[in-house]
Amino acid sequence: MHVLVMNGPNLNRLGKRQPEVYGSTTLTDVEALVQSRADALGVGVSFLQSNHEGELIDAVHRAADEGWAVIINPGGFTHTSVALRDALAEIADGQGFVEVHISNVHAREPFRSHSYLSPIAVGVIAGLGVKGYELALDYLAERNR
Repeated sequence: MHVLVMNGPNLNRLGKRQPEVYGSTTLTDVEALVQSRADALGVGVSFLQSNHEGELIDAVHRAADEGWAVIINPGGFTHTSVALRDALAEIADGQGFVEVHISNVHAREPFRSHSYLSPIAVGVIAGLGVKGYELALDYLAERNR
């Protein structure tokens, strides 16, 4: 089994941007945490962060072609990208994807409560900090064994 861990716009700024909301953990730290958990589970894992919607969509297509599951923190694309949703629909019909948000998006500005991705995700984790990535990996590993 293999999982693609995707992070959308501005997540490359973790640890610097709004630490009062997102904490001090960097994206490199998140990737190391997930890699360690993946190793313990015997799961292959790849990482991608992009501020560009098309690059994320291309990666979803590659994951679908490979039969990979996906963990995605879509950042601001959560609330805006029908195109990303359309790409992820193919994953939803296969290995599945989990939508992850570090902050509790429902306790923030009202527009953050709407997600184009949540209705087709196998699960959504929000507000548990970077632990959400590990929980998503645990779930996908169990679901796809």
